[in-house]
Amino acid sequence: RIALRISKIGTFPTLHIRNGNGYKKKCFRLGGLRTALCCYTAERNFMNILNHNTPIIIGIDHGYGNIKTANCCFKTGVASFDKEPTFKSNLLVYEGRYYLIGEEHKEFTADKMADSDYYILTLAAIGRELNIRKQISARVHLAAGLPLTWVSEQKDAFKQYLLQKDSVDFHFRGAEYHVDFVGADIFPQGFAAAADHLRDFRGVNMLADIGNGTMNVMYINDRRPQEKKCFTEKYGTHQCMLAVRENLLKRYGSTADEAIIDQVLRHGTASISERYLSAIQSTARDYVGGIFRRLREHEYDPELMKLYVVGGGGCLIKNFGEFDAGQVVINEDICATAKGYEYLAHLRARKGGMV
Repeated sequence: RIALRISKIGTFPTLHIRNGNGYKKKCFRLGGLRTALCCYTAERNFMNILNHNTPIIIGIDHGYGNIKTANCCFKTGVASFDKEPTFKSNLLVYEGRYYLIGEEHKEFTADKMADSDYYILTLAAIGRELNIRKQISARVHLAAGLPLTWVSEQKDAFKQYLLQKDSVDFHFRGAEYHVDFVGADIFPQGFAAAADHLRDFRGVNMLADIGNGTMNVMYINDRRPQEKKCFTEKYGTHQCMLAVRENLLKRYGSTADEAIIDQVLRHGTASISERYLSAIQSTARDYVGGIFRRLREHEYDPELMKLYVVGGGGCLIKNFGEFDAGQVVINEDICATAKGYEYLAHLRARKGGMV
């Protein structure tokens, strides 16, 4: 680890550098005409140079409803413009085009590589993570994933999609970024969220990763994932949203804004009329009932195994499900999968090294 410090000796600001062993060395003196702001700028730029030489692993969960990293979550909407749009709080500029990020959710597609949207969203996710680290340039190793039953067939193509450029320059949320890609790992969704605490999975366990587009199910028996018992269902939380809208339209001839429905699904209630609230809650309970029916089709038995739920659908199970709390564990960390990707990538890097 390397740390920098600005001090003042006489009339000259002086830059010091300290390495992990505590060795401190005066590097050089800056002219007396330089201001403290110049010193700060030099320090930050120098730190970016140092940070750029060390690859960093960034985990990204490319969901259908939201993009998640270890530290942030935003909607998957991408709107493209030839000219700079009026509203630009989440504006990304890349190769001469303007992209507004997170305006809406992206529609479900079995092929995430069908267009450039997920690549643009990847750049936005990297920009957010670098901003948290106070970096504007970096060598990045991506850690991402795909639904359980799609990994073997699509991982090579998805890796190639993410690494389509060796390096990129883009502008996002008021900052210019430069990124050199050094590699990518593709892991199975769901399992990644549990990878760092497999010691808890004693006996027979079912893991259900309920996202916006899909529900991924796998067995983990005595801390070992069962590769032959992995399933992917197109029964994500977006199906619940569609069912709510259809039910409201059928009952009252109108539907509610997505933000209102989302609030009820996430928190169980909202400040709306009783009839609309009751209709949304009823539809959500039916959807959760459908989740448990599908789990039973894959031999889920609450008397014989524990159920671990990850992903955005966990809040629906919690708010509208009927279950034995002693047999069901709900991970409410929406970023758990992205954190799991980073954990698995670090393990792989330690075993095989990283460029």
